[in-house]
Amino acid sequence: MKKNLTMAALAVFLSATASAVETEVEVTGNAKAGESKVAMCIGCHGIAGYRTAFPEVYRVPMLGGQNAKYIQVALQGYKNGDRKYSTMHALAASLSDQDMADIAEYYAAQKSSSPNNPDK
Repeated sequence: MKKNLTMAALAVFLSATASAVETEVEVTGNAKAGESKVAMCIGCHGIAGYRTAFPEVYRVPMLGGQNAKYIQVALQGYKNGDRKYSTMHALAASLSDQDMADIAEYYAAQKSSSPNNPDK
């Protein structure tokens, strides 16, 4: 009886895992589509040497030339609360996975524009 319950639990787990894996689709970004989605980003990330004052003083990195996957993961982190910055959370919360991928590709296609960019 115990073996049957264990096997049944394992079957349910594997089924749920397979379903989750099947629904996760890698979103491909489009830099051209991203161009129309970055208006809210440029106000901070488009100004060399810009520092925020709220909620804390923070040196805002330029995003041009940054790795697309890094930007996408960062936006997801802000959206789900893994990264703590209220302004970015509020902005990222409104973005779809496709929006994030497009924005990431847009910035990755740009020329590196700041020493704040660790990848370039």
